[in-house]
This record gives sequence, structure tokens and C-alpha cells, in this order.
Amino acid sequence: MTWFNKQSRLVQIILLLIPGVNWITEILVRWSTYLKKGGTVRLIISIIVTIFGLVFGWIDLVWVLLFKKLLLQ
Repeated sequence: MTWFNKQSRLVQIILLLIPGVNWITEILVRWSTYLKKGGTVRLIISIIVTIFGLVFGWIDLVWVLLFKKLLLQ
């Protein structure tokens, strides 16, 4: 999560814009956050992202554009 947040806004948008890359980025960011901080909500989001990562990546793309952070971060 910290690696993703340290990237410039343009790099974040590019990572979430490319379909295969956004799924991998989502999985890495969500599972690393869950492993570091724990929590039921983070676990549920991590599982959802693993299954529906492409759709969730597009939602996060819009969320990053609007609010400068990932959804449910």
C-alpha cells in the first residue's frame, strides 16, 4: 500500500487503467495491507479483489481520480 501511495498520480492511474496490470496491482496492494494490518473488512475486500479484480480495479481508478486514494483503504 505504501509503495502504491508513494507513486505519482499518473503512475497510479496507469497501473489501474491497464486491465491485467490493475488486477495484479489490486491483489498485491490489498493482500499486503491485510497481512500488515489485519481486519475482517480488509480480508473480505482482498477476497473480492482476488475474484473480481478487473471490475474492482476500474472502480478504484475512478476513486483515485476523485479522492486520491483507493476505495476502502
